Amino acid sequence: MDLDTVRTFVAAADAGRFQDAAAELGVTQQAASKRIAALERGLGVRLFSRTPRGAELTIDGQAFLPHARELLRVAERAVASVRAGRRPLRVDVIASRGAGSGLMRGFHRAHPGIELDVVMLLDIDAAVAALRSGTIDATFRAVAVPGRPLPEDIESVRVLDEPLQLLTGPAHALAGARSVTPAQLVGHRIWMPGIVPGTEWAAYYADLVAEFGLTIEATGPNFGSDALLDTVADTPALATFMGGDTRLVWPAGHGLRRIPVTDPTPVYPHSLLWHRDNPHPALAALRTHLAATTAAAATGRAAPGTWVPGWVLPR
Repeated sequence: MDLDTVRTFVAAADAGRFQDAAAELGVTQQAASKRIAALERGLGVRLFSRTPRGAELTIDGQAFLPHARELLRVAERAVASVRAGRRPLRVDVIASRGAGSGLMRGFHRAHPGIELDVVMLLDIDAAVAALRSGTIDATFRAVAVPGRPLPEDIESVRVLDEPLQLLTGPAHALAGARSVTPAQLVGHRIWMPGIVPGTEWAAYYADLVAEFGLTIEATGPNFGSDALLDTVADTPALATFMGGDTRLVWPAGHGLRRIPVTDPTPVYPHSLLWHRDNPHPALAALRTHLAATTAAAATGRAAPGTWVPGWVLPR
């Protein structure tokens, strides 16, 4: 389908007059009329009724209009995907308070001249699809979900191993501990309502449970981190896991405790993912910055005294 005819149709539908649409597009009224006539022939329907007041959409024209707008939006995204240097670097950080967001704030401080768009995509499949389409330039993930390997055109590099911490209220049995081991957590209720089935973090915590015999409950509605902190603060029997680099703010009266987990320390391995043919000039700067400023293991393997599931290791 000729996008010029579609663009002319949308302009005429918005303006209500072929003459005004032609002026907006910088063509003659005759050229605009010919484009719309060609589109009508191709579709086999009349899109406009010509009236003394101008041009009014027919029923078929009204039905076609939203699809025509979407065609133009898709075309714009397609062009943007190969002209990446003309827009900000677009990075998915999953959540605003997580480690990925912190890494991007550090990058922005180090490179204030690079324009950034930060987005948050929950699902890894959606993030990978966005990488492949050029909608985003990079995403922070735990590499993959077991049984669903990354496509061959997606590259990844380990950038941060984030240690887990136990978060408790002041009346919890472990609240006074300076650190806890996974073995000491057996039998304690760990509540994580934010675990979404099918995500890479759901797979991570499933392996953590299987490895150390822990009890993680994901029941109940997820009202966000503030509601989670309120509940943990008020419920002596509950605790939750938080990443050591996750930013948290809570009222002073909550008295929450962040307790390191050691011997071994479970770490959440954040990787940067990008499409191997992505041309954005700032992507190389991001990769160089992360390589120089994070505590990533050069081999992609967990450091001694830490634990990760085997499936998160890079290819």
